[in-house]
Amino acid sequence: MIEQYFQSMLDLLAALPFVESSNVNLEKRGDLAGLIRGEVEFRDGSSLLFFRELIDLRQPLQKIMYAYHYQKANGELIFRYDNTAHHRTVSTFPIHKHLMGGDVASSQIPSLEQVLREIEEFLFHGSQE
Repeated sequence: MIEQYFQSMLDLLAALPFVESSNVNLEKRGDLAGLIRGEVEFRDGSSLLFFRELIDLRQPLQKIMYAYHYQKANGELIFRYDNTAHHRTVSTFPIHKHLMGGDVASSQIPSLEQVLREIEEFLFHGSQE
């Protein structure tokens, strides 16, 4: 079952035309759990410098730990989603999103696909929520 989840992530990355390259490490932790770590480079030089998920597929699916860090080619942060417990004032603590300029916002737990769609929006329309 975790293999199917892993494969869906790899298929998603392979299908997106704005992805230049990706390097993904998949680590099974039983039939229903796994750790995913990776980097994705985009055609404009920006990168999802790191993304990681510790997933438990027992119902309901749980992302025990995650981070998605997107930055410009020059290293400037565009956004980062994570659930590190360091912004206690955010209403969705520990779930939050770091924004350009240093602000931190409440957030929902995104999927990799949602993060990639947000990156696509940024690449082609230059917008960020």
